[in-house]
Amino acid sequence: MKIAIYPGSFDPLTLGHLDIVERSSKIFDKLIVAVMVNPHKNPLFTEEERKDLIREAVKHLPNVEVDSFPGLLVNYAQRKGASAIIKGLRFVSDFESELQMAALNRQMYEEAETLFMPTSQKHSYLSSSIVKEIARHGGPVSDLVPSHVETAMRAKFELMN
Repeated sequence: MKIAIYPGSFDPLTLGHLDIVERSSKIFDKLIVAVMVNPHKNPLFTEEERKDLIREAVKHLPNVEVDSFPGLLVNYAQRKGASAIIKGLRFVSDFESELQMAALNRQMYEEAETLFMPTSQKHSYLSSSIVKEIARHGGPVSDLVPSHVETAMRAKFELMN
């Protein structure tokens, strides 16, 4: 069974992320969307909230699992028996840092290849931080995130005000 991991903070999940998930799920027997846990970041959504939001968005994809992990991605990939790590690229500038990380990951766990997948053109401008900033100020995000994510974001920002 070919297992791939698509890691990210997914705070929040955008339509760009979902595009990568849907395309990757067609290539692998099993795709694990893995929420990275970084105690030094202050995310809008908790780890469990992010996993729940992703699960709702991918429920139509039977070979996609949602999980989370602390620590090094390669350790997680090894535990899961993954043979690939999926990284979405929006711009050429993303490639340089991702290539460096891929080389380090390969050195630590050579059984997993890093595959770079360019984001669809219509989502290439999206980032979670931009989406949060627009939503924080009441701007339109319905074309940027799944509808249930928009609802959750609006509720979070209302609680903060």
